[in-house]
Amino acid sequence: MTLDEIKQRLADVVAIVPTPFNSENAIDANAHRSVVGRLTDGGISVLTANGNTSEFYTLTEAEIQQGVTLTVEAMAEGSLLLAGVGFDIDTAIRQAHFARDHGAHAIMIHQPVHPYVSRQGWVAYNRIIAEAVPELGVVPYVRNPLLEATDFNVLIEACPNVMGVKYSVPDPVRFGTVAREVGIERITWIAGLAEPAAPGYAAMGAHGFTSGLASIAPELSRTMSDSLREGDFPAAMEIWDSVREFEQVRAEQGSADNVSAVKEALSQLGLGRADVRPPGARLSPENRQRVARILETWGLL
Repeated sequence: MTLDEIKQRLADVVAIVPTPFNSENAIDANAHRSVVGRLTDGGISVLTANGNTSEFYTLTEAEIQQGVTLTVEAMAEGSLLLAGVGFDIDTAIRQAHFARDHGAHAIMIHQPVHPYVSRQGWVAYNRIIAEAVPELGVVPYVRNPLLEATDFNVLIEACPNVMGVKYSVPDPVRFGTVAREVGIERITWIAGLAEPAAPGYAAMGAHGFTSGLASIAPELSRTMSDSLREGDFPAAMEIWDSVREFEQVRAEQGSADNVSAVKEALSQLGLGRADVRPPGARLSPENRQRVARILETWGLL
């Protein structure tokens, strides 16, 4: 897959693959394959292994590698694998090399884990990692509202393999301003705040959006993406209304239940246990019941 093809393919639903755990707190390989199969059977062809919904920061190095290999094994032919990498630079490069050597087409560079992140340091962090894998597409994950268009320009000019940006700053006006100053068509802009933000960011020029919901109800994410691509915002907002309560559950307590809600839904569908690792926690009994009612509304139970 060429870099230009990767850029085009990223303009879609970019699903984040959850990491199911078994009763021994190890990765449940069979459940993982089943979740990937559900995504691809539902028409989702861009998959992120080791994203935040994958509980990236709780995974060991071996488990991060396993997330890549299990996804490659189960995804449909022609799917695009985006592998999350992060932590210190050497570790991120090692993860990127493993992903490259085991079937990934691109990497998503997680936001740096550091209490003090300068704009120049953010550029340097992403540049060093991107330069280590020139044959892979690179997608920086952005949650820093202080980054300016000039920062993206410096990175893109230094690293022609930067094909997209996952923009997760909850400010569509800021996004629209930065994206237009960099160039809407220069790279693929991915709205990184899932279905609730997708219509607003699409109106500002985003080409695709990330989704944890897609592993549960891929047809809903697929329909929203197709509607936005066609400029049919009323149809997209019908999906928005349908998923709103579930996404509200995920957003409660400062998004503490972001992953827990997804894994609870998958568990109720028979796709692995609902367990999440600390510092996450399982949903409350009340919210488990809410998830069951939502799944019934979607016709999944």
